Amino acid sequence: MTPWLELLEIWWVKALAVFVLGIVVYGLALKLVQKLKIKAGHTRNLFDDAVVGALEKPLNYGILLFTVLAVLNVFELQFDLALLPESSSTVALPFAGLFSWFVLRLIRIRENQILKGVVETKSDKTTISIIFKLLRISVVVLTLLVVFQTLGISISGVIAFGGVGGAAIAFAAKDLLANFFGGLMVFLDKPFKVGDWIRSPDQNIEGTVENIGWRVTRIRTFDRRPLYVPNAVFTQISIENPQRMHHRRIYETIGVRYSDFSQVENICKDIERMLKDHVDIDSEQTLMVNFNRFADSSLEFFIYCFTHTTHWQTFHRIKQDILVEVGQIILQHDAEIAFPSHSVYVETPGPVVE
Repeated sequence: MTPWLELLEIWWVKALAVFVLGIVVYGLALKLVQKLKIKAGHTRNLFDDAVVGALEKPLNYGILLFTVLAVLNVFELQFDLALLPESSSTVALPFAGLFSWFVLRLIRIRENQILKGVVETKSDKTTISIIFKLLRISVVVLTLLVVFQTLGISISGVIAFGGVGGAAIAFAAKDLLANFFGGLMVFLDKPFKVGDWIRSPDQNIEGTVENIGWRVTRIRTFDRRPLYVPNAVFTQISIENPQRMHHRRIYETIGVRYSDFSQVENICKDIERMLKDHVDIDSEQTLMVNFNRFADSSLEFFIYCFTHTTHWQTFHRIKQDILVEVGQIILQHDAEIAFPSHSVYVETPGPVVE
């Protein structure tokens, strides 16, 4: 036997050799992953980037973990200690944990690629988010089943316990379950999705949907504050989704002076003609300009029409343009827009007869 092999018979030399070998393998794994990243970056398929990115940490930590286990095994043999369990679970459990970690990381990276638009898809963000959440739950459940089976725990016993204790857990967590099924109904019915502007006439809820979770939905209000709404609320209130409008409505009431009564009909006709010719107004939708009523200080007529655009800022620009043109038409007819006023009539007394 050569002197080098004789040295390996010494326990601390053997432990040191195992440790050094593990560090060397760890360094080689780092370089290998970096080279794989470079090669994956030169391909058009982004799935290989996701795989390499997901593999990096589980591989590195797995090498370190198995190095520690190997060193502990040397100590066990030398000092007759029970540092590790005497079963196949010593390797199976860490491997199952590392593999599930790798799959969860792969799911997260792939989800980010799709949500950020790097990978093209026809599905909306809400559907993608729900699908990847279900994938995560499936991985966790399968990992737990493997762990139970490895540890010798009866899976049928766990299921039976779940059946007995399920009712008690469901009662204790009824609000949590209500929120979960509320989120499920949002996913199935799709009254809104991530990015939609929603509001509720029943509660003070209005803003843009940022995230639909299992328990709560995060809404960003227009003053930029986050609003967290439990999903169960959406099963009890009505929701408006202005994001899905086909048109935006302009509905304004305008008044002119009583002295301009002779011009009211012509003013209404000219405004209606202007709206029909306006490029931003949809003339195929309901379009009305009619004298409406004799108000206290004015003769009121209303404008009712729809714009092609649903964009909020563009809509207000068009509305401003319409109102300015309405004012100009009124002035062209030598009329004026009325404002609240009172007329005082003073009766002149007749001569006093003595």
